[in-house]
Amino acid sequence: MIWFSKAAKTVSIVLTLGALFFLPGASAQTQSPSAPDTPKPQETNSDDGLHVAITPYLWFAGVNGTSGALGHEASVHASFGDIFSYLNMGAMGVVEVRYNRVIMPLDFLWMKLSDNKALPVNDEEAESIKAKMTETMLTPKIGYRVADGKRVKVDALFGFRYWHLSTDLTLQPVSLATGFSQSANWVDAVAGGRITTALTPKTYLTVVGDAGGGSARLDYQVGAFVGYRITRICILQAGYRFLSVDYRPNGKARFVYDVNMPGVAIGVTINLK
Repeated sequence: MIWFSKAAKTVSIVLTLGALFFLPGASAQTQSPSAPDTPKPQETNSDDGLHVAITPYLWFAGVNGTSGALGHEASVHASFGDIFSYLNMGAMGVVEVRYNRVIMPLDFLWMKLSDNKALPVNDEEAESIKAKMTETMLTPKIGYRVADGKRVKVDALFGFRYWHLSTDLTLQPVSLATGFSQSANWVDAVAGGRITTALTPKTYLTVVGDAGGGSARLDYQVGAFVGYRITRICILQAGYRFLSVDYRPNGKARFVYDVNMPGVAIGVTINLK
């Protein structure tokens, strides 16, 4: 997973820089000097104006890394196949408002992650650790559509990601009967981009990514999604999302959350306006 984490980080940075510096090509218009100056009718773009869309989605995320509370750390590993066994679940959705080229997406996520057989890092008496992590993330952004072609659209986005994390660790076997709980809140500034390419009149590919930090040492994500338009207002979405965070604050070093969260995501976009 180390090589994939580095590759995902690289893609995220490339998307960020690409969205910032990709500018639409300017088209030069020429006019014959002998032709009279006749006004041309302005073409109306149906994509202009106010647009509002909501996207409820499910993200079947695993978790790999280190989670710690009150100085006790566990090496957690829950793959895609463990999601239903551990009853990991969540509620997620995106609301996006766009006016012409100004974009304001808001991503909300609440999710429970767990590993019933995490490995103890600094508790030698324990055989394993039952780890439960409850995440709440809120990511508001504002951006600008720097390229608005018929087949390719490029958005530059800036914002922050708010985290609330609650960690519960229980040492195993049961005879130890020792548990540790701790929670933390933090905010990271993020910047990134989104590139959407039309594959067919009804199918398109979207690649997204952002990277940043602040309270966390590093906070980044990348994702790729295929959308299929069922009706004028309804679009099915399916793809893959990778989110990574390394939170080890100096003033609160006993709380640790340094994990990668990869997984498949499915959802539906409903265009309200």
